[in-house]
Amino acid sequence: MSKNFNQLKAQMSAEAQKEASLKTQEMLSAMPLQELRQARHFSQQRLAELLSTKQANLSRIERQADMYISTLRSYIEAMGGELDIIARFLEGGVHINQFNDIGEKQHQ
Repeated sequence: MSKNFNQLKAQMSAEAQKEASLKTQEMLSAMPLQELRQARHFSQQRLAELLSTKQANLSRIERQADMYISTLRSYIEAMGGELDIIARFLEGGVHINQFNDIGEKQHQ
């Protein structure tokens, strides 16, 4: 007989629950574009329509390891998000704002 997740979670120690929660957050904070799209409940077809492109083009974008920042920005914005580019150093992160006007120029 299967148990639901809440029952299983209740049997875990507080430490194990905290560890599982941290691992979940870690997994959710970094994912490929395809998984992000799926987590946001978009099909390739729907997102392609929002981007005024073909589903095959969207599939290609999701497989690319290298792309234009404007392409990535459009992809993220089509799902209702906002793209931030941050350089991380030992001393802390720096928000790179040089690309902020890329989206604005494209929308004009």
